[in-house]
Amino acid sequence: MSGDLQAQFLQAKDDVVKLSKAPDNDVKLQLYALFKQATEGDYTNGKKPGMMDFVGKVKYEAWKKHEGTSKEAAMQQYIDLVAGLKAADA
Repeated sequence: MSGDLQAQFLQAKDDVVKLSKAPDNDVKLQLYALFKQATEGDYTNGKKPGMMDFVGKVKYEAWKKHEGTSKEAAMQQYIDLVAGLKAADA
């Protein structure tokens, strides 16, 4: 993994919390899923969350959509998404 990509990813992680306005829930979910894929890879926590765990289920489904995406590609997508948010926030 490129150290430059890792540095950009960590910077994006820091930048997203400095936005003047928090992203909407859909964007937060995208950020969550890309972050998890970039840092942990494919979902491997065993079974998916139960029916009554609504938040857990939504997070699981968002992360699962990125299954098979390399950690590097997920990092780049996360960086690009944060860059777009920063540009819109300017």
